Amino acid sequence: MQQPREHVVEVAPGVRLWVEERGDADAPPLLLIMGSLASGITWPEELVDALAERHRVVRYDHRDTGRSTWSFASEPYPLTDLAKDALAVLDALGIERAHVVGMSLGGMLTQLVMADRPERLLSATLIATGVLSSAPYTHPDGTVTAVDELPPFDPRWVAAWERREDGWDLAAELDWRVEHWRLLGGEVIPFDAEEARELELRVIEHTGHHRVSLAHALADQSGMERTEELAANKVPTLVVGAPEDPLFPPPHPQRTAQAIGGARLVEIPGMGHALPSPVLGPLADAVLSRTAGT
Repeated sequence: MQQPREHVVEVAPGVRLWVEERGDADAPPLLLIMGSLASGITWPEELVDALAERHRVVRYDHRDTGRSTWSFASEPYPLTDLAKDALAVLDALGIERAHVVGMSLGGMLTQLVMADRPERLLSATLIATGVLSSAPYTHPDGTVTAVDELPPFDPRWVAAWERREDGWDLAAELDWRVEHWRLLGGEVIPFDAEEARELELRVIEHTGHHRVSLAHALADQSGMERTEELAANKVPTLVVGAPEDPLFPPPHPQRTAQAIGGARLVEIPGMGHALPSPVLGPLADAVLSRTAGT
């Protein structure tokens, strides 16, 4: 396999993003879009390498993460700009169409691209995310759950963010991040604290500091809904359900698959809102099955 290739691309005036490519440059392109406040380095190396066996894999740091421009404090932007960034990354690399895989907020950004620029996607895979639709969920037995009746974020996760403090030293920051991954991972797959710590050390080394920007949490979230466009979707779409997800537990994945035209749902047993080693093989298989058209 070819060595990773790094770039810095300008996606807007004064905004530059760190981008990495891996795999054969002539292989079908696959863009990875990570979640809120998360660097592209959060995609596990094992998963990226598995996808790069068949694809030209592109991952990148969102604005205000990793090595990309941290500008929100001086120039706030709406969340929708992050979807435009994804397209700008493809443009900078000369990629007309790509398979796109998004997790959490990255899955929502993928939906924006599906709805607004479907011609740019070969397929879409949405992992542990919510759907940008106001449509209710109709259960298999015919009962209906309205959007405001769906399960909310786990209060333990909310409480963890309320306990967070600015200015922690590296040790305290790492301890909080490891506990955060423990909460996100759910209670079925045994938690590997050392794996989580090593991941965060890589992210910190990549970023160059252990500060965290809350830009994506503070950004304007208006203009995200795409109910009609997603219902009429023609992009081949896979929804990866995480049954132990504390942020988007069932029936969120089922509703996502229902609200997006032609979407197919696959569940990975034990998976939460995280990518620990035990889920990487099944996840890679699911993504590659979708990109192969099966």
